Amino acid sequence: MAINLQKGQRENINAPKFTVGLGWDLNNTSTGTGFDLDASLFLLGEDKKLVSDNHFIFYNNLESPDKAVIHSGDNLTGEGAGDDEQIKIDLTKIDAAVKEISVVVTIHEADARKQNFGQVRNSFIRIFNTDTNEEILKYELDEDFSIETAVEFGRIYNRGGEWKFEAVGSGQREGLDKFVSMYQ
Repeated sequence: MAINLQKGQRENINAPKFTVGLGWDLNNTSTGTGFDLDASLFLLGEDKKLVSDNHFIFYNNLESPDKAVIHSGDNLTGEGAGDDEQIKIDLTKIDAAVKEISVVVTIHEADARKQNFGQVRNSFIRIFNTDTNEEILKYELDEDFSIETAVEFGRIYNRGGEWKFEAVGSGQREGLDKFVSMYQ
C-alpha cells in the first residue's frame, strides 16, 4: 500500500528499480494557449552539483550516460488520467558519483504564455516498483503556486547506502533556467 506524503516528509524507497510518475490537470482557467509541463531530473554529486552536463535529464536528453535514468519523453498536454510523464530509475546501474536526484517540473514558455502553477491542479509525483507496478509512495502538491513557473516536487537521495525520497514542494518564478544555474 502506497504512503501518501506531506511536504517535508521522507520515506525509504526500498526498490532497486523504480519509476517516477508525474501527473497534472489544468484548471478551467484559459490563457488561449496549451500548457506544456516538463519533468526534469538533476543527478547530483556530493557537492549538490550536476555530475556532468549529461546528468541533466529532460526532454532534450532522455537518458543518463549509464542508462540508469530513462525519461519517457515530453507530454505536451497533460490530458488523460494517470501519469503524464515517467522516468525509470535503475539504482543497480547508477553512477556511484550520483548521491541525489532532484525532480523538477516546469511550465514550458510560461512567461510568454502568461502561465503559472496556480492554473494547474491535481499535481502529483509517485514512485512505484518498476518490476511489480506496486506504488511505493505518492506526494500530491496541494499548495497554490499562483506566480511560480517551476516546482521542485521532490528529491531522491542516498543516505548511508539507502535511497530515500523527500517531498519538497518548493516553487520559484524563474523557470528551468534557475534550477540549471543552481546545479551547474
